[in-house]
Amino acid sequence: MPELPEVETVRQELEPWLSGKVIRKAERVDAPEGPKYRGLELASGQTIQAVNRRGKFLLLPLSHGDELIVHLGMTGIISPNDPGKHVRAKLSLSDSEKPFLYFQDARRFGRFLLVKAGDYQTLPTLFSMGPEPLSDDFNPEQFRIALAKSSMPIKTYLLSQKPVSGVGNIYADEALWASKIHPLTPANKVARRQIPLLVQMIKDVLAASIEAQGTTLNDYRTVNGEVGAYIDELKAYGHKEEPCPRCGTAISKIVVAGRGTHFCPKCQKNKDG
Repeated sequence: MPELPEVETVRQELEPWLSGKVIRKAERVDAPEGPKYRGLELASGQTIQAVNRRGKFLLLPLSHGDELIVHLGMTGIISPNDPGKHVRAKLSLSDSEKPFLYFQDARRFGRFLLVKAGDYQTLPTLFSMGPEPLSDDFNPEQFRIALAKSSMPIKTYLLSQKPVSGVGNIYADEALWASKIHPLTPANKVARRQIPLLVQMIKDVLAASIEAQGTTLNDYRTVNGEVGAYIDELKAYGHKEEPCPRCGTAISKIVVAGRGTHFCPKCQKNKDG
C-alpha cells in the first residue's frame, strides 16, 4: 500500500499540473456508487486550488468550498494517460497538454470522493489522524504522551495513524529496526530513552524515501510512470531469512495486525516475551 513517501511523491508531481486547472467534468468510470466515490460528479466546473497531503490522503481544495479526497488504497495509480483498464474515476481538465486525469485501481481499495472542505467526519482515519511526521508537531514529548495512551503493540499503534500520520507497514518495520524496538512491544512500554530515537528514525526513513520517490514493490508508480527506488535501501522489510545488516542474524517475519512484519530477533529483543 502506498504510504506517506509514495503519496508525497505523487503530490509533488500533481501540484504543478493540477493547480489552477478547471475540472470540466468529473466522473466515475468503472466504480459503483457508494461512499468511496461519493459526490465526485459535483466537482465538475470547479477549479483546483492546490494539491495538499495529510498522511496517506491527497486533498484537493476546490473553488466552491468543496474538497476532493483521494486515497490510493493498495493499487491506486494517478496518470494523465489512459491505462485502458481498471479506471475507476476520470477528470477532464482545462489543460491542452494533459487534458485528462485517470485514477486506476485494480483492487478497488482506493477512494476518490468529494466533501465539504475540512469536513472529514465520514472519514474516521483522516478525522482522527496524528501529526505529520516531518513537522515540528511530531516530537518526542508529543509522541511520549501518545504512546502512553495505548497498550497495543507499537507496530499496530503506528499503523493506526493515531500517534503519527502516514507510517504504514514498510516504514514502521524500517523505523523500528533502526531504533532496535521489537514490533510487539506494547506502545506504553517503549522505553522513554528510546522515544527520541524512534521519532528521529521515523523522520529519517520517510525523508530518505521521499528523496528516492518512495518504494515500488508491485503496483506503485509515480504520476510520470516511474518506480520508487527506496526498495534498494530497505534494511528489514522484505528481507526474511537474510542477514541483518547490523548484526548478521537472520531477519524474522511474523504477522502483526494482519500485516507481514520483519525484524531482527537479536537487535530487536522482545523484553515482554
